[in-house]
Amino acid sequence: MASTIISQEIWASKLAERLDKPQNWKEVCDVIYTDTQTTVLPYISAANEPAVQTAFMANAAARNTLSNVIAPGVTTMATETLQIVSMEYVSEYVDYADQAQSNYVKDAQIGDLLGKKIGERLEAIVLAEAANRTNFGDTGAGVLGLAATAITITDSNVDEVMDGIIEQIYTANGFDLYRKNGGFVVWRPRDWTKVVRFMKANGFNSADMALKNGGQIGIEYGGLFHYVSTAHTAGHLFGGVRKIMKLGLLNKTFGKVNAVDAPASSTAGYLSGTNYDSRLDYGFKTQTNVAGLVFDVNVS
Repeated sequence: MASTIISQEIWASKLAERLDKPQNWKEVCDVIYTDTQTTVLPYISAANEPAVQTAFMANAAARNTLSNVIAPGVTTMATETLQIVSMEYVSEYVDYADQAQSNYVKDAQIGDLLGKKIGERLEAIVLAEAANRTNFGDTGAGVLGLAATAITITDSNVDEVMDGIIEQIYTANGFDLYRKNGGFVVWRPRDWTKVVRFMKANGFNSADMALKNGGQIGIEYGGLFHYVSTAHTAGHLFGGVRKIMKLGLLNKTFGKVNAVDAPASSTAGYLSGTNYDSRLDYGFKTQTNVAGLVFDVNVS
């Protein structure tokens, strides 16, 4: 007998509700929902930009000479691609008797759980992309900059981390993108505590706000938006300009749950229950021309 597919309309909205809750990866990445495997990202890099010529009209006497002509420049565009070729999934099997006897294994609850697991996993994947970012750390004697040496975050230097990230954004000529998108840091909980302590000890309105509510996740302070996650790869934080790192998600599969009634057994026959699964098809790309605006903040 063929398997029966259970309609998902009852609980798809429940899953969407979970996935639509604010999460850091939505705040800091440029999320592209697409049904294509490859997205082409053309750009003109700084190395290919035409140079300003200074010889033209060097003096009034040369203005009408034939030698005083404009030499056409050549613009060369480069392309990079965002490819959605990675896949992960989460699956939950529920026996028919459990479905009948428990209100905690209904369609909506299962969809809610799978949505939460997918969101949490995506958060960890985004934070683990340290290799595609520019190293930020201790350059020596506690001076922060482009280095891989780990920083020990303390109450007294947490503001230096903020200032150092902004300094490196400026150094990389990220003024316009920083002004447009804003900057950010995704802290660990223990680092966030130090940020809040700094807020309480400095300023007026910000200090009052921090004293009143202990700080707010996603608050803009000191020129950066501050987020917290428990999914960091050990020794690494994520910071820089928001919406630089591109995250591609396959639109047809993301946020969807499949339910198969009486799935086939791995040994023989079929199982007496329902198998629910949700999959994550994704890809990342940080374009070369803006890679200097997102940082792998190395920490101990």
